[in-house]
Amino acid sequence: MSSHAYLDASPPAYNGPRDQLDKSAFHKTLSVLAARVPPSRTGRILKAQPLKGTIMDLPKIRSVVSDRENPDGDRLVLLRIANKADIPPEAQQYLEQETHGLVDHKIELDYDYWTADDIMQKVLPEGLREGAPSGFAMTGHLAHVNLLDEYLPYKYLIGQLILDKNKKVRTVVNKLNTIDNQFRVFKMEVIAGEPDCVVEHHESDCRFTFDFSQVYWNSRLHTEHERLVRQFEPEDMVADVFAGVGPFAVPAARKGCAVLANDLNPASHKYLEKNVHDNRVTDLVRTSCEDGREFIRMVAKRTYDNPLPPFTGPPLSKTQQEKEKRRAREVKQTLGASLDVESQPRRRISHFVMNLPDTAILFLDAFRGILAPNGDHNMAATYEVMPMVHCHCFTRELEPHKAEADIRQRVEEQLGAPLEDDVSLHLVRSVAPNKEMYCISFRLPRAVGFNT
Repeated sequence: MSSHAYLDASPPAYNGPRDQLDKSAFHKTLSVLAARVPPSRTGRILKAQPLKGTIMDLPKIRSVVSDRENPDGDRLVLLRIANKADIPPEAQQYLEQETHGLVDHKIELDYDYWTADDIMQKVLPEGLREGAPSGFAMTGHLAHVNLLDEYLPYKYLIGQLILDKNKKVRTVVNKLNTIDNQFRVFKMEVIAGEPDCVVEHHESDCRFTFDFSQVYWNSRLHTEHERLVRQFEPEDMVADVFAGVGPFAVPAARKGCAVLANDLNPASHKYLEKNVHDNRVTDLVRTSCEDGREFIRMVAKRTYDNPLPPFTGPPLSKTQQEKEKRRAREVKQTLGASLDVESQPRRRISHFVMNLPDTAILFLDAFRGILAPNGDHNMAATYEVMPMVHCHCFTRELEPHKAEADIRQRVEEQLGAPLEDDVSLHLVRSVAPNKEMYCISFRLPRAVGFNT
């Protein structure tokens, strides 16, 4: 006997409007048999070997219910069989011996019972059902989809299904094909729920607030954010060229790193500053809103002239700060000495992050001469060890060795010099059938930085 052999629990055919869902059209009554069983024996009946394959096993439907006519009496053990003649002989014999008989029972299914996919298979035209858009990405309270053109006539229906079937969703948006050319932000439209695109999203123990319609954010990159931040030492200084709202910058600062975070998009910069403040890392993050090329050219000299605070440990919560202050006062009173530890301000950038995969490689020419001698800047002593550059990019080459050759050739062309030994390539994700996203990490060649 196959599962659900005698029950059709699929949604009914839908003949209602497709621009606005008629939820009342989704109602179905299932007639099944139920065995009357004393409450103390229901567990034994459910586990009985002769009844294997006959007990109700539909999702979200209880297999044991109270008898509506006698709530304090026998329980009803539901079978997934509607006709007595369909009960296997062994099961029928067991039921006659161990229960108080069979009764008819009705199960009412409505719109709330079925999943979004179940209903979508009924409301969409038959030719569109196979590739129906069942998935979405979640950012805060907002769900976003990328609907193909053939599904656009049904966008409000699809949005309503996602909203109804996911309790944490308050807003559903569809990304449009048009992109803001300057800030690379997709245009989008609200297709269900509240017209509220300002979300609060949690990642890496950090809280991010931003307007999803005005900035770039991809929840699928959270593992890449974590992977790269793990490579930073707490004592490091990180320059984030295309920082967005801070998915690299804020976790790095929470780790103890000093961070120079830049983004050209004023909306991204606004929320970057808010996220820096909300996550209590204002002392460790210096933000800017300028062109990435200009940022790369000037950031090393600016930091040399105006260094960031030395590493003293990861940022503490307000409660932890008060505890540390009390502990310091107690120790100072006991020892009669200051606890201040002299440490050098941070002038050397250890890592550059360039997470703008569509064009980041084109910005690498800006590194030429960023450490060249200029006035009082003693860059040679400061940069005995050259910084690592982590550059995200796309490639159409699907074979790893061809992808590496393609990316390396483009990087060296922009730098104007060959890469040295300290180079690694990481496949971030497949973006499309013929498009991969990589991160190439390399130590900036000394000849490039010092323009020699």
